[in-house]
Amino acid sequence: MAITHVPGKDVGHVMLFALSTCGWCAKTRKLLDDMGVAYDYEYVDLLRGEERNKVMQVVAKWNTSGSFPTIVIKNKQCIVGFKEDDIRKALAK
Repeated sequence: MAITHVPGKDVGHVMLFALSTCGWCAKTRKLLDDMGVAYDYEYVDLLRGEERNKVMQVVAKWNTSGSFPTIVIKNKQCIVGFKEDDIRKALAK
């Protein structure tokens, strides 16, 4: 997988599954950057073949619609879409 880590404040593991061409995904990354939290992200549309299939299986466990952005927080909570208030609340804990 081509996971990229963004350093910042440790609030627990935050994983963003995104598309490189998605405006809402870019807004989500900007929000996370502005909040200064550490997170990992992966552009699913840039993956190919079996690698993409494996990542989509992980996404589907959290988000059966397979839409983006999908944020998995502390392997306990999933937020689908750019929901700024929900994201801020989840990462303030």
